[in-house]
Amino acid sequence: MVSSVRPDEAALHRLLSKQDGVISRQQALDCGMSLGQFRHRVRPGGPWKRLLPGVYLTVTGTPTRGQLEIAVLRYAGAGSVITGLAALRRSGVRVPDHRVITVLVRRGQTREDRAFARVWPTTRMPEYVLVDGPVEFTMVPRAIADAAREVPSFRDFRALLADSVQRRRCKIDVLARELADTPRKQSSWLRQALGEVADGVRSVAEADLRELIIRAGLPKPMFNARLFAGKQFLGAVDAWWPEAGVAAEVDSQEWHFSPDDWERTLARHTRMVEYGILVQHFPPRRIRTEPDQVVAAIRAALRKGRERAGLDVRARPAA
Repeated sequence: MVSSVRPDEAALHRLLSKQDGVISRQQALDCGMSLGQFRHRVRPGGPWKRLLPGVYLTVTGTPTRGQLEIAVLRYAGAGSVITGLAALRRSGVRVPDHRVITVLVRRGQTREDRAFARVWPTTRMPEYVLVDGPVEFTMVPRAIADAAREVPSFRDFRALLADSVQRRRCKIDVLARELADTPRKQSSWLRQALGEVADGVRSVAEADLRELIIRAGLPKPMFNARLFAGKQFLGAVDAWWPEAGVAAEVDSQEWHFSPDDWERTLARHTRMVEYGILVQHFPPRRIRTEPDQVVAAIRAALRKGRERAGLDVRARPAA
């Protein structure tokens, strides 16, 4: 029999409004709901749907990602904070599809992984967090470090780091500080990716080109070089061999969002050619699927470039 005691409807409404229709068992009881009333609402076929042990969705329909994130935080308990891929998505970083939501809790708290909730106890809880309504999530540097344990490959991880930097969600020096605080056994991918960035690589496709150049035994170029003729800036290239006057560029339509962008790319190419630079363009897919042809094209350009007189072009590493 359901108790006739009425819960604090105003408090319940405020809580459900704040938490987008998600509530925990304890929160419902704290709003004055009797145990019998609570059980009636979560009964099979009842109006409240169980998302995780002790956490329920009080509205109909498929739960949104935001509702699932709130549910994971309510399940993990006070002080928990979302990290990894879910936190990066909250910060506007492009991440692969990933159903699991990872939260950090202080070591000693006992919560098992359940369904879409992954709970990581840690002695290194973040000092500062970002807040979006009822959702608390780690800042980008910590989220990147933790995402290394969620993605299946280094290439996926490198894409996260590159996108974070390119979208100015995170600075390299801040990531370096995060690396210093990350346990060594969990930081190998972050260490490797930061090593590439320090070498001048700023995107996944550029890193693929860098790996190919090194693997093929080609002369090591200056990566992400800014080229000048006198005081005139000719353009930035992904790889530059000064002794041969050869530049290699990764061309991705992803970065040409408008006709104006594409026209600027063509103008930059024309300027470099006018000064005798041999510019090699490679789509990202070709670097992955036709590596031998890419290497052969670079070797041929290097041979041709060395047969000429030196160019009046100087280079500086990108900032």
